[in-house]
Amino acid sequence: MQKCSQHSDRFPIMRRHMSGQLLKRSENNVTKRVVLFVLLSFFVVFFFLMGLFVGTSGMSLVDAVKALFGNGEAANVRIVQMIRLPRMIAALVAGAGLALSGLILQSSLRNPMASPATLGISNAAVLGANVGLIVLSGGFLSTNNGNNWASSNPYAVSLIAFVFAMSCVLIVLGLSKIRHFAPNVVILSGIALGSLYSAITTIIQYFAVDTQIASAIYWTFGDVGRASFRDDWIMLAVTGVAIALFSFLAYPLNALSGGDSFAKSLGVKTGLLRFVALLTASAVSAVIISSLGIIGFLGIVAPHIARRFVGNDHRVLIPASCLMGAVLLEVSDILSRLVLNGTSLPVGAVTALFGAPFFLYIIFRRKEVKDDAMH
Repeated sequence: MQKCSQHSDRFPIMRRHMSGQLLKRSENNVTKRVVLFVLLSFFVVFFFLMGLFVGTSGMSLVDAVKALFGNGEAANVRIVQMIRLPRMIAALVAGAGLALSGLILQSSLRNPMASPATLGISNAAVLGANVGLIVLSGGFLSTNNGNNWASSNPYAVSLIAFVFAMSCVLIVLGLSKIRHFAPNVVILSGIALGSLYSAITTIIQYFAVDTQIASAIYWTFGDVGRASFRDDWIMLAVTGVAIALFSFLAYPLNALSGGDSFAKSLGVKTGLLRFVALLTASAVSAVIISSLGIIGFLGIVAPHIARRFVGNDHRVLIPASCLMGAVLLEVSDILSRLVLNGTSLPVGAVTALFGAPFFLYIIFRRKEVKDDAMH
Protein backbone atom coordinates (compact mmCIF):
# COMPACT_ATOMS: atom_id res chain seq x y z
CA MET A 1 0.00 0.00 0.00
CA GLN A 2 2.81 2.34 0.88
CA LYS A 3 4.52 1.64 -2.48
CA CYS A 4 1.27 2.22 -4.33
CA SER A 5 0.85 5.47 -2.47
CA GLN A 6 4.38 6.53 -3.41
CA HIS A 7 3.78 5.69 -7.09
CA SER A 8 0.44 7.50 -7.09
CA ASP A 9 2.14 10.56 -5.63
CA ARG A 10 4.80 10.31 -8.31
CA PHE A 11 2.37 10.31 -11.26
CA PRO A 12 1.12 13.91 -10.83
CA ILE A 13 4.72 15.09 -10.52
CA MET A 14 5.64 13.14 -13.67
CA ARG A 15 2.64 14.54 -15.54
CA ARG A 16 3.53 18.08 -14.53
CA HIS A 17 7.14 17.48 -15.58
CA MET A 18 6.09 16.09 -18.98
CA SER A 19 3.57 18.88 -19.59
CA GLY A 20 6.26 21.39 -18.66
CA GLN A 21 8.64 19.82 -21.19
CA LEU A 22 5.98 19.84 -23.91
CA LEU A 23 5.13 23.46 -23.17
CA LYS A 24 8.81 24.41 -23.25
CA ARG A 25 9.29 22.53 -26.54
CA SER A 26 6.24 24.25 -28.02
CA GLU A 27 7.54 27.65 -26.94
CA ASN A 28 10.94 26.84 -28.47
CA ASN A 29 9.28 25.86 -31.75
CA VAL A 30 7.26 29.08 -31.80
CA THR A 31 10.40 31.11 -31.07
CA LYS A 32 12.33 29.37 -33.86
CA ARG A 33 9.52 29.95 -36.32
CA VAL A 34 9.22 33.62 -35.42
CA VAL A 35 12.97 34.08 -35.83
CA LEU A 36 12.86 32.25 -39.17
CA PHE A 37 10.00 34.40 -40.49
CA VAL A 38 11.75 37.59 -39.38
CA LEU A 39 14.98 36.51 -41.09
CA LEU A 40 13.21 35.44 -44.29
CA SER A 41 11.23 38.67 -44.43
CA PHE A 42 14.44 40.65 -43.91
CA PHE A 43 16.23 38.76 -46.69
CA VAL A 44 13.29 39.22 -49.07
CA VAL A 45 13.44 43.00 -48.59
CA PHE A 46 17.25 43.12 -48.54
CA PHE A 47 17.78 41.18 -51.77
CA PHE A 48 14.87 43.03 -53.42
CA LEU A 49 16.60 46.35 -52.78
CA MET A 50 19.98 44.89 -53.70
CA GLY A 51 18.56 43.75 -57.04
CA LEU A 52 17.52 47.33 -57.80
CA PHE A 53 21.10 48.52 -57.45
CA VAL A 54 22.91 45.68 -59.27
CA GLY A 55 23.18 45.52 -63.05
CA THR A 56 25.34 45.66 -66.14
CA SER A 57 24.93 49.39 -66.82
CA GLY A 58 27.80 50.48 -64.58
CA MET A 59 25.51 52.78 -62.57
CA SER A 60 26.81 53.75 -59.15
CA LEU A 61 24.89 53.02 -55.97
CA VAL A 62 24.22 56.72 -55.34
CA ASP A 63 22.89 57.23 -58.88
CA ALA A 64 20.71 54.11 -58.56
CA VAL A 65 19.18 55.36 -55.31
CA LYS A 66 18.47 58.74 -56.88
CA ALA A 67 16.97 57.09 -59.94
CA LEU A 68 14.67 54.96 -57.78
CA PHE A 69 13.03 58.18 -56.53
CA GLY A 70 12.93 59.74 -60.00
CA ASN A 71 16.02 61.93 -59.66
CA GLY A 72 19.24 62.01 -61.67
CA GLU A 73 19.78 61.23 -65.33
CA ALA A 74 16.77 60.20 -67.39
CA ALA A 75 18.54 57.04 -68.60
CA ASN A 76 19.23 55.92 -65.03
CA VAL A 77 15.64 56.61 -63.97
CA ARG A 78 14.36 54.52 -66.87
CA ILE A 79 16.74 51.64 -66.08
CA VAL A 80 15.83 51.47 -62.40
CA GLN A 81 12.11 52.22 -62.56
CA MET A 82 11.16 50.56 -65.85
CA ILE A 83 13.62 47.63 -66.05
CA ARG A 84 15.00 46.69 -62.64
CA LEU A 85 11.89 47.40 -60.56
CA PRO A 86 9.48 45.18 -62.55
CA ARG A 87 12.26 42.59 -62.76
CA MET A 88 12.63 42.36 -58.98
CA ILE A 89 8.86 42.39 -58.42
CA ALA A 90 8.68 39.47 -60.85
CA ALA A 91 11.44 37.64 -58.96
CA LEU A 92 9.63 38.12 -55.65
CA VAL A 93 6.17 37.12 -56.91
CA ALA A 94 7.30 34.30 -59.22
CA GLY A 95 9.58 32.85 -56.54
CA ALA A 96 6.72 32.77 -54.05
CA GLY A 97 4.27 31.40 -56.63
CA LEU A 98 6.52 28.61 -57.90
CA ALA A 99 7.42 27.58 -54.34
CA LEU A 100 3.74 27.51 -53.38
CA SER A 101 2.85 25.51 -56.49
CA GLY A 102 5.61 23.00 -55.81
CA LEU A 103 4.60 22.62 -52.17
CA ILE A 104 0.94 21.98 -52.97
CA LEU A 105 1.78 19.52 -55.74
CA GLN A 106 4.10 17.62 -53.39
CA SER A 107 1.53 17.59 -50.58
CA SER A 108 -1.41 16.64 -52.80
CA LEU A 109 0.44 13.87 -54.60
CA ARG A 110 2.49 12.87 -51.53
CA ASN A 111 5.57 12.92 -53.75
CA PRO A 112 8.59 15.01 -52.66
CA MET A 113 9.74 15.43 -56.27
CA ALA A 114 6.45 16.66 -57.75
CA SER A 115 6.71 19.89 -59.76
CA PRO A 116 5.16 21.62 -62.80
CA ALA A 117 7.49 19.53 -64.96
CA THR A 118 6.11 16.35 -63.37
CA LEU A 119 2.60 17.16 -64.58
CA GLY A 120 3.81 18.15 -68.05
CA ILE A 121 2.91 21.82 -67.51
CA SER A 122 6.34 23.10 -68.54
CA ASN A 123 6.44 21.04 -71.74
CA ALA A 124 2.89 22.10 -72.63
CA ALA A 125 3.75 25.78 -72.18
CA VAL A 126 6.81 25.34 -74.40
CA LEU A 127 4.67 23.74 -77.08
CA GLY A 128 2.20 26.63 -76.88
CA ALA A 129 5.01 29.15 -77.25
CA ASN A 130 6.37 27.27 -80.26
CA VAL A 131 2.93 27.25 -81.86
CA GLY A 132 2.68 31.00 -81.35
CA LEU A 133 6.22 31.84 -82.46
CA ILE A 134 6.55 29.41 -85.37
CA VAL A 135 3.16 28.23 -86.60
CA LEU A 136 1.22 31.49 -86.08
CA SER A 137 4.04 34.04 -86.38
CA GLY A 138 2.81 35.24 -89.79
CA GLY A 139 -0.79 35.65 -88.69
CA PHE A 140 -2.43 37.70 -85.95
CA LEU A 141 0.77 37.62 -83.87
CA SER A 142 2.73 39.68 -86.40
CA THR A 143 3.67 43.27 -85.50
CA ASN A 144 5.73 43.98 -88.64
CA ASN A 145 9.08 44.50 -86.93
CA GLY A 146 12.46 43.49 -88.22
CA ASN A 147 13.40 40.34 -86.34
CA ASN A 148 11.25 37.32 -85.64
CA TRP A 149 11.21 37.64 -81.85
CA ALA A 150 10.08 41.25 -81.99
CA SER A 151 7.56 40.47 -84.72
CA SER A 152 5.62 38.18 -82.38
CA ASN A 153 3.29 39.80 -79.89
CA PRO A 154 4.71 38.62 -76.51
CA TYR A 155 1.34 38.79 -74.78
CA ALA A 156 -0.30 36.65 -77.45
CA VAL A 157 2.54 34.11 -77.19
CA SER A 158 2.18 34.03 -73.40
CA LEU A 159 -1.57 33.59 -73.73
CA ILE A 160 -1.16 30.64 -76.10
CA ALA A 161 1.46 29.10 -73.78
CA PHE A 162 -0.93 29.48 -70.84
CA VAL A 163 -3.81 27.87 -72.78
CA PHE A 164 -1.65 24.88 -73.70
CA ALA A 165 -0.37 24.53 -70.12
CA MET A 166 -3.88 24.57 -68.68
CA SER A 167 -5.11 22.14 -71.34
CA CYS A 168 -2.42 19.73 -70.16
CA VAL A 169 -3.58 20.15 -66.56
CA LEU A 170 -7.21 19.53 -67.45
CA ILE A 171 -6.33 16.41 -69.46
CA VAL A 172 -4.24 15.05 -66.59
CA LEU A 173 -7.02 15.71 -64.08
CA GLY A 174 -9.59 14.20 -66.44
CA LEU A 175 -7.56 11.02 -66.85
CA SER A 176 -6.93 10.87 -63.11
CA LYS A 177 -10.61 11.24 -62.28
CA ILE A 178 -11.17 7.84 -63.85
CA ARG A 179 -8.93 6.40 -61.12
CA HIS A 180 -10.28 8.72 -58.40
CA PHE A 181 -7.21 10.98 -58.47
CA ALA A 182 -4.74 8.36 -57.34
CA PRO A 183 -1.38 10.19 -56.95
CA ASN A 184 0.56 7.68 -59.06
CA VAL A 185 -1.97 8.00 -61.90
CA VAL A 186 -1.65 11.80 -61.83
CA ILE A 187 2.14 11.67 -62.03
CA LEU A 188 2.27 9.01 -64.74
CA SER A 189 -0.33 10.86 -66.81
CA GLY A 190 1.67 14.07 -66.51
CA ILE A 191 4.91 12.38 -67.53
CA ALA A 192 3.24 10.75 -70.56
CA LEU A 193 1.62 13.99 -71.71
CA GLY A 194 4.85 15.91 -71.14
CA SER A 195 6.69 13.50 -73.43
CA LEU A 196 3.94 13.86 -76.06
CA TYR A 197 4.10 17.67 -75.97
CA SER A 198 7.89 17.55 -76.16
CA ALA A 199 7.73 15.30 -79.24
CA ILE A 200 5.29 17.66 -81.00
CA THR A 201 7.54 20.62 -80.14
CA THR A 202 10.52 18.84 -81.74
CA ILE A 203 8.53 18.19 -84.93
CA ILE A 204 7.46 21.85 -85.16
CA GLN A 205 11.03 23.06 -84.69
CA TYR A 206 12.32 20.58 -87.27
CA PHE A 207 10.36 22.35 -90.02
CA ALA A 208 11.08 25.89 -88.76
CA VAL A 209 13.71 28.30 -90.05
CA ASP A 210 16.74 29.25 -87.98
CA THR A 211 15.39 32.58 -86.73
CA GLN A 212 12.16 30.97 -85.57
CA ILE A 213 14.03 28.22 -83.73
CA ALA A 214 16.23 30.84 -82.05
CA SER A 215 13.15 32.77 -80.93
CA ALA A 216 11.46 29.62 -79.60
CA ILE A 217 14.56 28.51 -77.70
CA TYR A 218 15.05 31.99 -76.27
CA TRP A 219 11.48 31.94 -74.98
CA THR A 220 12.13 28.78 -72.97
CA PHE A 221 14.93 30.48 -71.02
CA GLY A 222 13.49 31.48 -67.67
CA ASP A 223 14.14 35.21 -67.42
CA VAL A 224 12.52 37.63 -64.98
CA GLY A 225 14.05 40.45 -67.00
CA ARG A 226 11.33 40.12 -69.65
CA ALA A 227 8.56 40.90 -67.14
CA SER A 228 6.57 44.12 -67.37
CA PHE A 229 4.42 45.69 -64.70
CA ARG A 230 1.39 44.11 -66.39
CA ASP A 231 2.98 40.67 -66.01
CA ASP A 232 3.76 41.43 -62.38
CA TRP A 233 0.16 42.40 -61.62
CA ILE A 234 -1.21 39.27 -63.27
CA MET A 235 1.21 36.97 -61.43
CA LEU A 236 0.57 38.81 -58.16
CA ALA A 237 -3.20 38.49 -58.48
CA VAL A 238 -3.09 34.75 -59.23
CA THR A 239 -0.47 34.00 -56.58
CA GLY A 240 -2.26 36.10 -53.94
CA VAL A 241 -5.56 34.28 -54.50
CA ALA A 242 -3.78 30.92 -54.33
CA ILE A 243 -2.01 31.81 -51.07
CA ALA A 244 -5.33 32.85 -49.51
CA LEU A 245 -7.08 29.69 -50.73
CA PHE A 246 -4.40 27.27 -49.53
CA SER A 247 -4.05 29.04 -46.19
CA PHE A 248 -7.78 28.42 -45.74
CA LEU A 249 -7.24 24.75 -46.72
CA ALA A 250 -4.24 24.27 -44.41
CA TYR A 251 -6.04 21.87 -42.04
CA PRO A 252 -7.37 19.57 -44.82
CA LEU A 253 -3.91 19.58 -46.42
CA ASN A 254 -2.41 18.55 -43.07
CA ALA A 255 -4.89 15.70 -42.90
CA LEU A 256 -4.15 14.67 -46.49
CA SER A 257 -0.45 14.40 -45.70
CA GLY A 258 -1.35 11.55 -43.34
CA GLY A 259 -2.87 9.53 -46.18
CA ASP A 260 -6.28 9.34 -47.83
CA SER A 261 -7.70 6.94 -45.24
CA PHE A 262 -6.70 9.19 -42.36
CA ALA A 263 -8.03 12.30 -44.12
CA LYS A 264 -11.36 10.60 -44.92
CA SER A 265 -11.72 9.55 -41.30
CA LEU A 266 -11.62 13.27 -40.42
CA GLY A 267 -14.30 14.09 -42.97
CA VAL A 268 -12.03 15.45 -45.70
CA LYS A 269 -13.27 14.92 -49.24
CA THR A 270 -9.91 13.83 -50.60
CA GLY A 271 -10.93 13.67 -54.27
CA LEU A 272 -12.36 17.19 -54.30
CA LEU A 273 -9.48 18.59 -52.25
CA ARG A 274 -6.89 17.04 -54.54
CA PHE A 275 -8.71 18.31 -57.65
CA VAL A 276 -8.92 21.90 -56.33
CA ALA A 277 -5.32 21.83 -55.07
CA LEU A 278 -3.86 20.45 -58.30
CA LEU A 279 -5.91 22.77 -60.52
CA THR A 280 -5.07 25.92 -58.54
CA ALA A 281 -1.37 25.10 -58.08
CA SER A 282 -1.05 24.25 -61.76
CA ALA A 283 -2.79 27.49 -62.76
CA VAL A 284 -0.26 29.49 -60.69
CA SER A 285 2.72 27.76 -62.30
CA ALA A 286 1.13 28.02 -65.77
CA VAL A 287 0.72 31.79 -65.42
CA ILE A 288 4.31 32.23 -64.24
CA ILE A 289 5.85 29.92 -66.86
CA SER A 290 3.85 31.50 -69.69
CA SER A 291 5.05 34.95 -68.56
CA LEU A 292 8.71 34.27 -67.73
CA GLY A 293 9.65 30.94 -69.31
CA ILE A 294 10.86 27.85 -67.48
CA ILE A 295 12.48 28.42 -64.08
CA GLY A 296 13.42 24.92 -63.07
CA PHE A 297 13.84 23.24 -59.67
CA LEU A 298 12.71 26.23 -57.60
CA GLY A 299 9.35 24.59 -56.91
CA ILE A 300 11.17 21.53 -55.58
CA VAL A 301 13.98 23.14 -53.62
CA ALA A 302 12.16 25.95 -51.75
CA PRO A 303 9.45 23.78 -50.07
CA HIS A 304 12.04 21.20 -48.97
CA ILE A 305 14.25 23.83 -47.34
CA ALA A 306 11.25 25.42 -45.62
CA ARG A 307 10.00 22.02 -44.45
CA ARG A 308 13.30 21.28 -42.73
CA PHE A 309 12.94 24.43 -40.64
CA VAL A 310 9.21 24.60 -39.84
CA GLY A 311 7.96 21.02 -40.23
CA ASN A 312 4.90 19.78 -42.07
CA ASP A 313 2.18 22.05 -40.68
CA HIS A 314 0.81 23.85 -43.75
CA ARG A 315 -0.36 26.79 -41.64
CA VAL A 316 3.31 27.67 -41.22
CA LEU A 317 4.79 25.82 -44.19
CA ILE A 318 2.84 27.77 -46.84
CA PRO A 319 4.12 31.27 -45.91
CA ALA A 320 7.60 29.89 -45.15
CA SER A 321 7.82 28.25 -48.59
CA CYS A 322 6.64 31.43 -50.32
CA LEU A 323 9.24 33.55 -48.54
CA MET A 324 11.96 30.97 -49.21
CA GLY A 325 11.07 30.83 -52.90
CA ALA A 326 11.14 34.62 -53.17
CA VAL A 327 14.58 34.78 -51.54
CA LEU A 328 16.02 32.03 -53.73
CA LEU A 329 14.78 33.58 -56.98
CA GLU A 330 15.94 37.07 -55.98
CA VAL A 331 19.41 35.74 -55.15
CA SER A 332 19.50 33.70 -58.38
CA ASP A 333 18.58 36.77 -60.43
CA ILE A 334 21.29 38.85 -58.77
CA LEU A 335 23.85 36.11 -59.44
CA SER A 336 22.73 35.88 -63.06
CA ARG A 337 23.73 39.53 -63.47
CA LEU A 338 27.05 39.23 -61.63
CA VAL A 339 28.49 35.98 -63.04
CA LEU A 340 29.52 37.50 -66.38
CA ASN A 341 30.74 41.07 -66.55
CA GLY A 342 28.38 43.05 -68.79
CA THR A 343 26.10 40.10 -69.57
CA SER A 344 23.03 38.79 -67.80
CA LEU A 345 22.40 35.05 -67.82
CA PRO A 346 18.86 33.59 -67.86
CA VAL A 347 17.85 33.08 -64.25
CA GLY A 348 16.45 29.65 -65.14
CA ALA A 349 20.00 28.48 -65.83
CA VAL A 350 21.14 29.62 -62.38
CA THR A 351 18.26 27.94 -60.54
CA ALA A 352 18.87 24.71 -62.47
CA LEU A 353 22.60 24.90 -61.75
CA PHE A 354 21.98 24.93 -57.99
CA GLY A 355 18.71 23.01 -57.99
CA ALA A 356 19.89 19.91 -59.83
CA PRO A 357 22.45 18.89 -57.15
CA PHE A 358 19.82 19.46 -54.47
CA PHE A 359 17.40 17.31 -56.44
CA LEU A 360 19.98 14.49 -56.49
CA TYR A 361 20.50 14.97 -52.75
CA ILE A 362 16.77 14.45 -52.17
CA ILE A 363 16.80 11.25 -54.24
CA PHE A 364 19.79 9.69 -52.47
CA ARG A 365 18.65 10.84 -49.05
CA ARG A 366 15.29 9.11 -49.55
CA LYS A 367 17.14 5.97 -50.68
CA GLU A 368 19.23 6.03 -47.51
CA VAL A 369 16.10 6.41 -45.37
CA LYS A 370 14.45 3.44 -47.11
CA ASP A 371 17.60 1.32 -46.75
CA ASP A 372 17.75 2.12 -43.03
CA ALA A 373 14.08 1.21 -42.66
CA MET A 374 14.67 -2.14 -44.39
CA HIS A 375 17.53 -2.96 -42.06
